[in-house]
Amino acid sequence: MFRRYGLYGLTAALILFLSATLASAQAPSFGLQDVASMARELATRPFEDSAGQVPEVLKSISYDQWRDIRFVQDKSLWRDEKLPFELQFFHPGLFYDRTVAINVLEKNVPTRLAFDTESFIYGQNSFAAQIPADMGYAGFRVHTAINTKNYLDEFLVFLGASYFRAVGKGQNYGLSARGLAVDTAEPSGEEFPFFKEFWIVKPGKKDKTIVIYALLDSRRVTGAYRFETTTGAETVLDVESILFLREPVAKLGIAPLTSMYIFGENSNPRYSDDFRSEVHDSDGLMATFENGEWIWRPLQNPKSLTVNVFDAPNIRGMGLMQRDTDYDNYLDLEAKYEARPSAWVEPKGDWGPGKLHLVQIPSPEEIHDNIVTFWTPQSNFELLQPIVFDYKLRWAPPKRVASPEGQVVFTRTGKGKKINSRLFVLEFHGGKLEDLPDDAALDANVWVGMGGKLLEKSVYKNPVNGNWRLVFEIEHDLASALSRVLPDKRPYIEMRAVLQHGVTPLTETWTYAIRI
Repeated sequence: MFRRYGLYGLTAALILFLSATLASAQAPSFGLQDVASMARELATRPFEDSAGQVPEVLKSISYDQWRDIRFVQDKSLWRDEKLPFELQFFHPGLFYDRTVAINVLEKNVPTRLAFDTESFIYGQNSFAAQIPADMGYAGFRVHTAINTKNYLDEFLVFLGASYFRAVGKGQNYGLSARGLAVDTAEPSGEEFPFFKEFWIVKPGKKDKTIVIYALLDSRRVTGAYRFETTTGAETVLDVESILFLREPVAKLGIAPLTSMYIFGENSNPRYSDDFRSEVHDSDGLMATFENGEWIWRPLQNPKSLTVNVFDAPNIRGMGLMQRDTDYDNYLDLEAKYEARPSAWVEPKGDWGPGKLHLVQIPSPEEIHDNIVTFWTPQSNFELLQPIVFDYKLRWAPPKRVASPEGQVVFTRTGKGKKINSRLFVLEFHGGKLEDLPDDAALDANVWVGMGGKLLEKSVYKNPVNGNWRLVFEIEHDLASALSRVLPDKRPYIEMRAVLQHGVTPLTETWTYAIRI
């Protein structure tokens, strides 16, 4: 009798298990491959620009008018459910002349979110009655508890083209990332792909990550993206991407970052005429290569467009850093540049042959992003074939994404002893430098490229702050008559410097370009 009841119980449990397994197997699923299928199908059709979805009355408003449109916080998605994440939405208008489709994935089932004018306060604007009820949102932002347990801070934004940006604990928004860059700084002009649809996975009450899928489109490229985001002291996005070409592309920019640099420690302060000594979201490009070398390239605001290209097969890391976090160097109580994040890209797997690009654009005002960096693959991809690039994108304080080598603390430059010479003063700290005695015999390997020559150099320890200082002077080679008559036509002189003990490098490689 007891054995029979035990067998019945076992059989019932087995039936329940098999039923649950079968139900799970038959349940609808949604993932990156679903978005990739949409992207590939989209690439087989002619491109359709959706920029006309926003009424003209919204396209012609001013920045202040757009800012006066406020989202009602009580309308935040999932607020009533007390979930660890909330969503708020952006209203179209001004620069944001496209709407995006936004879906919520719950138990693998997507549900389209309807646009709701009642979710916004229009302030002093008088055009609220002209807004189409089914218009759509321009983008969204994600909130969670970062700085305190009782308040959900905004930490991630998707808004405009394929732009997105994030912050970690105690940080303010600064530089941005993009899903893709196409023909940046090419004579033919840049193409800006855009995210046209999102699928956001509804989090559970104990989830510490949020997953977002996105469908990218442009005249020549489509793509599928998956962003898995974790936040805290730093915000980390694990990015998976699958791209498809409609038409050939000359320069495909992977993991692009966009920032702002107007002036800083390496600028002539007389040109800026500003009470602040530095104005920038990022102050340098950092990268590490397959051979183990780390480089640091201080940013500049050039007088003309400059594009620097570094050979970077299977690049191991790249990013735009905000190393200077000293408030006294900015004195800006509103912008708080010292609290801007650094963004660091860590490729997953080998990306193959390719190059790292740094584009610097002249800009007189800090409202414009004028710095772009990205990696371009060397391969010639076939149309409609999947192109896969995965990476980790970290938004963090500079110390959390620092080079393990001795780091460049600052770059300063001024006139040299001769008419056509330039003095450079660099300081390094950290890494293996910390283990050296004060009287260590250090040297510097300083390389000066075409158009210049090294005059002198010296390395010594700074007794005030303990850094190691490199001072060197270069002179312009005035072999060209044109360069003597028209200084603005002189080519940029490329330079590299690294501190070493004997033949052993102790620091990252400082790289720079200047026109004397």
